[in-house]
Amino acid sequence: MTRELRGLTWDHPRGYAPLDVLARLDDAGPHRYGRVRAPLRWDRQPLEGFESRPLVTLTGDYDILVVDHPGLGTAVADGCLLPMDDLFDAAELAAWREEAVGPSFDSYVLDGRPWALPVDAAGQVSAFRRGLTGTPPTTWDEVRELARSAPVTLCLGGPHAFLTFCALCVAYGADPCRSGDALVPREAGEAALDMMAGLLARSVAEVWRLNPIGVLEAIAADDGPAYCPLVYGYVTYAGGRGVRFADAPAWVPGGRPGSVLGGTGLAVSRSRAEDPEVRGAIRDHVRRLLSPAVQRNLCPAAGGQPAARSAWTDPEVAALSGGFYRATRATLEAAWVRPRSAGYLTFQDTASRLIRDGLAGRAPHGELLRDLDKHYDAWMCA
Repeated sequence: MTRELRGLTWDHPRGYAPLDVLARLDDAGPHRYGRVRAPLRWDRQPLEGFESRPLVTLTGDYDILVVDHPGLGTAVADGCLLPMDDLFDAAELAAWREEAVGPSFDSYVLDGRPWALPVDAAGQVSAFRRGLTGTPPTTWDEVRELARSAPVTLCLGGPHAFLTFCALCVAYGADPCRSGDALVPREAGEAALDMMAGLLARSVAEVWRLNPIGVLEAIAADDGPAYCPLVYGYVTYAGGRGVRFADAPAWVPGGRPGSVLGGTGLAVSRSRAEDPEVRGAIRDHVRRLLSPAVQRNLCPAAGGQPAARSAWTDPEVAALSGGFYRATRATLEAAWVRPRSAGYLTFQDTASRLIRDGLAGRAPHGELLRDLDKHYDAWMCA
């Protein structure tokens, strides 16, 4: 009899609700989502730990971990994860890659090998209160115009100041981290900071320092901001919570919507998967979580946010989500994937603090870009 498996996810219904439903179904006996040879018990960690805690500190205790792709470089360097091509054959991996929405599958590939598999997909999109008059902005000039007449907010808490900056640069046509000389071309960086500074001056002071969940809670409140141009989409706020979502703004009409890919993947601890029987039990659970039945049926119904393109395009899922998937899929398909090199998360945290404090303190944008380049160069040369 295979021992009970342990999993770790993040402490939000989007991250744990579908997993808890499956665990309860397994306890009750055979069910439509298939049998597994060993039970899997899920623990949760706070969002802040999920975004920044090194995986090597967790893989000694957990068999399967829900992970964020930017931390993969450090985890791979630490040798704590089992590559997915050691668990699944090329045909199965290729099918999952084809089914994943946007670049979700490829975000977990490092040095030519997949180190996790996408189970949840997300990107920065626009969010607005249901009562906002007119159509939501589609360009950054329209965002700036809306800010003159409606309460807006940015989302700059934690790493999100840097991610907002990156998304603006992506929309401008300058993906970050393309060279070792500068984080972004100077023209794109100054345009992004100028836009952020102008919107920050009109943002709701108590809200812009929050993380995406806090910002969406504020938009859902009757007295909160009416609009945020870039915040990670949470389907749990669509529909009954009074929040609607739209594609992220482009820099020019018809241009690329600027967004940074989020979402989560399933990773496997190398040390806990040494036993062949345990590996088989882990395969059972991963296959089931990525199956069409779970991704298109159980996951959306339980408040999860699937990574399968077939779920994002399913009419029944669209109706259940208040149109969330249909309204934001183009953004996800075009989202920028962050670097996954070792040390990236430390650079991301430093860069976000520099941008947040620099904008709040009205630092000259040229000086702020030089500071960002200095830290970028130190990370690249480490």
